[in-house]
Amino acid sequence: MTLKKIKYSEIINYLKKHSINAKSDINLDTTFNKISSLNNADQNDLSFLSNIKYLNLLKDTNAKACLINEKYISHLPVSCKAIIVEHPYFVFATLSNLFFTDFSNSNGIISKNTYVNKNAKIDGNVQIDCFAYIDNNTEIKSGVKIGSNTRIGPNVLINKNCIVHDNVSISNSIIEENCEIQSGARIGGSGFGFDEKSKKKIYHHGNVIISKNSTIGSNTTIDRAVFDSTQIGEYSQIDNLVQIAHNVIIGKHAIIAAQVGIAGSTSIGDSVKIGGQAGISGHIEIGNNVTIAAKSGVTKNIPDNKIVAGFPAKDINKWKKELIKVNKLK
Repeated sequence: MTLKKIKYSEIINYLKKHSINAKSDINLDTTFNKISSLNNADQNDLSFLSNIKYLNLLKDTNAKACLINEKYISHLPVSCKAIIVEHPYFVFATLSNLFFTDFSNSNGIISKNTYVNKNAKIDGNVQIDCFAYIDNNTEIKSGVKIGSNTRIGPNVLINKNCIVHDNVSISNSIIEENCEIQSGARIGGSGFGFDEKSKKKIYHHGNVIISKNSTIGSNTTIDRAVFDSTQIGEYSQIDNLVQIAHNVIIGKHAIIAAQVGIAGSTSIGDSVKIGGQAGISGHIEIGNNVTIAAKSGVTKNIPDNKIVAGFPAKDINKWKKELIKVNKLK
């Protein structure tokens, strides 16, 4: 990815396209070299104030302009123009896609060193890099990019404008549009299931469904279901090194940090946040808008709108009180 210079008129038009209102007296022909943090910004850069703890950096910034909430504009140096928005960090996240030239879009070239099964179906404008392997009963839609040394199939549908990076393995899966699968991910393999007494392995013949606009991190594994589907909801962000077992269902807008492990047949609601290294037992239900602190061990159902921590995970206020009591005894 490379940066490109952007006129303020382009910024305004891009924000309008995303239904974002912004106010400023900046000339529409003013150009910005890049978008940067307050302390690293140069005199031709755009920056942003996302948290009041960075107010001390604001007064010394060299940025030409700053995305800022109206109540903080009095803290701006004279040299820095205000672009007034309601949620500066959200606007920064949106504009980051404007300032970078993205070379991850498909170039429409299938490498001569790629194997494509005769029963695979590949639309136009699909990029497949060298030494990829496209297996039986695979369908790849327009605008998809497949990285090197990646194996797709059997029984895979990848919808429009997805990016699959190098060294990925996807089988028995449906990947909806605009998803990104980062390097080393393993999706759709057999789950961890067996008869406890005889240790006879259970054959998994379900699949994985990853809904639109989701990202799966590097070296994350998502196992196919025993019967139906392991499901990841739309607009979900799954970090690196996450294990999601068979038959897990995760709602939309999930945020799951690195090294989380989710055991089989667990149901997770919408807008759930799970901190790094948390472990979640199988066959439990976690409600909507739940936050699970890092390194928590979840062994029971959690209702909507709860924040939990510790092992076994409990209401975070109760966990803090118990921690204070323990520390007093030391």
